[in-house]
Amino acid sequence: MERVTHSPTLKTLQILTGVFLVQILAGFFHVGYGLFALSLPLSVAPWTIVVSVYAHAGIVHLVGNALALALFGLAVERITTPVRFHLYFLVSGALAGITQVTVSGLFGPSVSVIGASGAVFALLGYALTGNALAIGVLSRLSQRVQAGVFVLIAVVVTFLTAGPGVALLAHFTGLVIGLLAGRVRLLHTDENTDPTTATKL
Repeated sequence: MERVTHSPTLKTLQILTGVFLVQILAGFFHVGYGLFALSLPLSVAPWTIVVSVYAHAGIVHLVGNALALALFGLAVERITTPVRFHLYFLVSGALAGITQVTVSGLFGPSVSVIGASGAVFALLGYALTGNALAIGVLSRLSQRVQAGVFVLIAVVVTFLTAGPGVALLAHFTGLVIGLLAGRVRLLHTDENTDPTTATKL
């Protein structure tokens, strides 16, 4: 019971729900999407670098990300601390969102992005490469081959999740961050840094 109470995944789900309720309340006061969505230039509404990671465009968007977060978050939280988990979720989500709006802005009109999917994909990537089995396999490959495998995985998974209005660059960025972070066991605590231990994701 104590583990559930202190679960960073559960805390994050609560934050997502809380922010969504604030979005609904803001709607009653005719406060729009722009208060929560990340867009360029970042200096105009810098708080959205953080808020956009936890806000969502609708209930379906929220539920989809919440289910994926529950699946991958519960796996990753077992090998790290709550503080590391929350920082990783926020930073990876923010970087994914910034990449989406920046790169999109180079090739077309300015876009905005909202949602936790970049951070969720970073958790997925960590779960894929941060476990003992994956580390054992990857250690037999050269760094160049590993990089190629990571890019291939990110491209395939990203396009499998493609759809109207989906932030594909954010998905791709989050997944690459996760694959790299898992490979170097960024979130693992000191007692779990040895790949030969029984830690499993």
